[in-house]
Order: sequence, then C-alpha cells, then structure tokens
Amino acid sequence: MMISDRRPDEVLIAPGEGVGGVPIWLAGQSDWKTALAHLPDAQLAWLEANGFDGVARKCVLLPGASGALDGVVLGIGAPDGPNAGVSTATLLGTLPPMLPAGTYRLGDTTACDPTMAVIAWGLGAYAFRRYKANGSRKSPALVMPEAADAKRAMAGVEGVWLGRDLINMPANDMGPAELELAARALGARHDAAVDVVIGDDLIEKNFPLIHAVGRASARPPRLIDLTWGRADAVKITLVGKGICFDTGGLDIKSASGMLLMKKDMGGAAAALSLAHMIMSAGLDVRLRVLIPAAENAIGGSAFRPSDVIRSRAGLTVEIGNTDAEGRLVLADALALADEEGPDHLFTFATLTGAARVALGPDLSPFFCDDEGLASEIGAAGATVADAVWRLPLTTPYESWLESNVADMNNVGEGGFAGAVVAAIFLKRFVKQARTFAHFDIYGWRPSPRALGPKGGEPHAARAVFEVVRRIAGS
Repeated sequence: MMISDRRPDEVLIAPGEGVGGVPIWLAGQSDWKTALAHLPDAQLAWLEANGFDGVARKCVLLPGASGALDGVVLGIGAPDGPNAGVSTATLLGTLPPMLPAGTYRLGDTTACDPTMAVIAWGLGAYAFRRYKANGSRKSPALVMPEAADAKRAMAGVEGVWLGRDLINMPANDMGPAELELAARALGARHDAAVDVVIGDDLIEKNFPLIHAVGRASARPPRLIDLTWGRADAVKITLVGKGICFDTGGLDIKSASGMLLMKKDMGGAAAALSLAHMIMSAGLDVRLRVLIPAAENAIGGSAFRPSDVIRSRAGLTVEIGNTDAEGRLVLADALALADEEGPDHLFTFATLTGAARVALGPDLSPFFCDDEGLASEIGAAGATVADAVWRLPLTTPYESWLESNVADMNNVGEGGFAGAVVAAIFLKRFVKQARTFAHFDIYGWRPSPRALGPKGGEPHAARAVFEVVRRIAGS
C-alpha cells in the first residue's frame, strides 16, 4: 500500500537504465581539489566562483560546454568537522530535493558505501503531496551502482516510504479500519495471513484493555494479527501501537497537544515498515505482527480515571490517567504475543513525552533485557543512521506502579522517569519471550534532514531490520 504520488522504483532505477546519467562527485574540505582533479579547468573554476569548499551538504551544479547540466558536486565535510558522525553515503539523501528532474549516477562509488548511498537517496527523495492540488512533480532518479545490494536497498526504502505514508495520513483517512486495510494490503503483497478481531469481539476473545481504550469511538477498535514465514523458523514478533488519534480521553489533551496526534499510530507504522523489509528481503524467519488499533476518543462510554480493568494476562490495571492508553492496548497484544514464547519480541510505540525530553526527536530510546541483543541494536542503529540509545529496564522504580485497589496502576506517581516506568509496565506482560526490546519512538521528523523531509518517520525500523537480518543469517 503506497499513498505517495511517486514510487521508490521511480527514484531508484536499475543499472541497465542509467545510460547517460549525470555524474555525482563527492569531495571533502581538505582535498576537494585533488578529488576533483579529473574535471575540466572550466568546471573547477566554476566551483571556485560558486564558493565551493567541500563543506558538508554544499552542492554545486556543473554546466557542460553546451550549457546543459554535466555534473553535480556534493561536499562531504571534514573527518573532524561538525558532520564527523554522519556517514558520507547518508549525505546523498540531501540531493533529491535540490536537483532538477533527470537521471543521475554516482561518479565514484569508492567514496562511500553504495548500498547505503542508494538507501539515502531513496529516503531523501520521499515527499507526501496527496492533498495538494498541484503536488505531483517529476523527480530525479539515481542509477543503482552495480556494487549495491539492490534488494536490500529497495526493501529498506519501500518500507520507510510505507511507514511515512501511514503516519502522514490525517486521522479522518487513517482510522483503525484503514490501518487494517494497510496491513491486509501488505499481507496480500507478500502472501502473509492476516486475522482481525473487531469491536465487541475483543471482549469475547479476551482483549479487554484494547476494547476499553477504543470503545468510545464511532470507529471500532481491533487487533490486527499478521503472520508470515515457515512455522519452524526463528520466531520474530513485532507489536506496534496503533492509536490512530489520541484526544487523551477524559484526561483530555490541550489543543496544542493534539496537533500531532495523527502520528500516535507511529508504532504500528514502524512495525509494518519493518515487516515489509523482512518479507521483501525474504529472510528465513517466522514473522508475526500484532497491531492493537483504536482511537482514544471522548464519549459516554469512554473509560474513566480510577476504573479497574482486567487485562488479557489476568492482571488488573487501575486507570490513573486515560492519556496513558498506549501501554494499555500494548499490554493485551504483548500478552498474546508472549503466549507462544517467541525468540525475539520487539515493540514500537509513540509512548511517552518523557522519551522526547530525555533524547529529543531524532534519537529513539530503547529498553532491552538481553545484553547481547542490546549491543547489536545500538551498533546497527549507528551503522544505518537510524539512531537509538539504550535506557534501563531494570530499575528501582517497580513500586511506582503500585495500586491500592488493583495489581498495578497504568502510570507512576509523580512525573519522574516516565519512559522508564512505561517500559516497566510493558515488561510485566512479557514472561516467555526469549528476548524483549521496546522502542519509545517519536514517529515524526520536526524539520528536514539528510534522510527525509519534515513529517512521519518509522523510527528504529531500519535499525531492527539490520538486527533481524543477522538473526536470520545465523
């Protein structure tokens, strides 16, 4: 299911289609003249006249003798400069919004990782113009280098575009039913099985928390369950928070607090994004994706502060705040996931504002109960420029979730360590999974970056894909 006005295969093309592509040359601050010594004197003079000095993201278009575009030069900075932590390949994502339509190719594939270069270009080329009358435009296309892993690159780019599309859609066009349709479309593409429990059937099937959160909305809540792969392969289960809009419930948010709440299904988008990557790459895993989808609305049947609700796991939960609904729907989904004892269980959720206060919008905190897996996740995020940072799951804060009338409260007392307390809450519903990792993502890019424009972002999906690739390979 792609919603954008363009497809990834329109901005990334096969090597055989790239005859005559305009070359892109990369040059650093310390040696740009040496790196570009092969260019004609007139073009070197043009670079100097335009003030090119190799600074990262500085782009100059080179004219040919006829005046037509003959090349592109992109600055990659200095090894010890302000962009020292940014890979050279990643910087290629800055080019698509700046370049005129046409076909381009990397002039020197030894200057960067060709696969990451292709991914960066594809992510940087994304645009969401569905609701603009004159939104569609012809885009520049990059010829995939022969050395690039085209299958892996396209899986990553298509997955992220899907996740961005889902998050960017406004809630009037992306409710629980539409999220189900997206999952079904993805399942049909990859021959995966999709089962859905809807509305009051959630009570009959023992998903009381999902039902409670979504019952006040005119759009019924549901649990989406996608499975793919051979049954006896390593079991990878993804759980994504699918709150399609969050008013806060009876503990209502402020007007400004609701402005971005269409992205509160960003965890579901990240899970579907990752699922597409896994299935497109044909990894030998048994994949399961669980998405509790609901709208946290206000109405006569809305759940209330101080209500006590029994979860699927049998634990009772006192509602300390109806705006902490994400962890409630995840609890039922996690309990279901845990029943079959998966090898690796990952959750993705736009869960707490505390995570943003701690690490900002571009660095996703994660919580993991396995030291080896945690190390691999951190390394993978750094490798593919999908940054994550581990926060503690074992803490002295267990008692903060105590309730006088139930097994636990859904929020902690006071305002401290909100992201940690939420992760502790989720972990109580995971007993049999061999490893567990939870990602408290933002799901949004507040300003343009090298790897994409302002808007929805399925954070951590690419990082976890690299981890699952290793797991499947082993």
